Amino acid sequence: MQGRTMDFERLRRLGWPFDGPPPEGPWRDALAAHPDATLARVIGQHRLGYVIANEPGGAEQAEGPPQWRRPRFPSQDRAAVGDWVLLEGTRIVAVLERRTAIKRAAAGEHYHQQVIAANADAVFVVSGLDDAFNQRRIERYLLLVVGTGAQPVVVLTKVDLANREDEVRALRSKLSAQDIPVFAVNAKDPRSLEVLEPWLGVGRTVALVGPSGVGKSTLTNTLLGEDRMRTGEVRESDSRGRHTTTHRLIVTLPTGACLVDSPGMRELKPTGEEDLAEGGFEDIETWMVQCRFPDCLHQSEPGCEVRAAVERGELEVKRLANYLKLRREVAAAADRLAGRQVETPDRRGRKPQPGRRRKR
Repeated sequence: MQGRTMDFERLRRLGWPFDGPPPEGPWRDALAAHPDATLARVIGQHRLGYVIANEPGGAEQAEGPPQWRRPRFPSQDRAAVGDWVLLEGTRIVAVLERRTAIKRAAAGEHYHQQVIAANADAVFVVSGLDDAFNQRRIERYLLLVVGTGAQPVVVLTKVDLANREDEVRALRSKLSAQDIPVFAVNAKDPRSLEVLEPWLGVGRTVALVGPSGVGKSTLTNTLLGEDRMRTGEVRESDSRGRHTTTHRLIVTLPTGACLVDSPGMRELKPTGEEDLAEGGFEDIETWMVQCRFPDCLHQSEPGCEVRAAVERGELEVKRLANYLKLRREVAAAADRLAGRQVETPDRRGRKPQPGRRRKR
């Protein structure tokens, strides 16, 4: 299929963001550079390759170029679920520039980023209103989403099981200043989910993020109108769920939108690229610059405006503690990212090891 004859109307059902060919820019340049390639979207990912589709309901296996299999190849530069790719046969030859990317720092000794979802227009940050409800965790998720270009939406499930009206009202009031909507819903009730319809139109892509047990799969099944995603019960001891979704994948909703469902994430580490002010802590950072001493630790120093805000009741102690923890994590991740960027790979793409000489 040649780029000039691609059925963009059919691709709209896979989340293609334009009514026809892409406008002038990197996407059009990529199509022109590979005139005989097939345009498709990555709808699934596994160890041996990718699942791609170029029409609704389609699913074919594809593989990346050989360099992607190198151990130290940056994982964020490989294709991810939600990416638009160009294929020649079953080989991916190009990844279209991402419009948005939700990322986290992956666990492990070496710094690298993991793309949770690419080209999402909105991100539903899902949290249950049961005993596992945790505003600090919501703040952590929002830090990774805000500033990516995708619209964050907080979806609080299990409203039928818990009464937290005061906490929901306080969270909605706090996030309204950032234009982040907050909805309390029953994930099993289609009528309750009608509030999410503005983000679920044709050509739109929404990513679901949140820990296990908050109802992401139940939410997906209700939006699909069928029990396609496996769900499980949460443990009574701690209200935590078991991993019922084991890998990221895209499903097409009856509304025409695409939904990226992903496994619950126990670790959500910053990449070092986050902006704490954009991530919902602008008020704290404003108070910080008013402290008497520029190196104030915001503990017991005189003239600390942050502690003064706590004493006035304008800032929760737990929120301040979470901010300081996230600031340390972002700073540490930024240092690791800077170190990674100054490393120079050899011609085989490998990084030099300390104490070892390269062979000439």
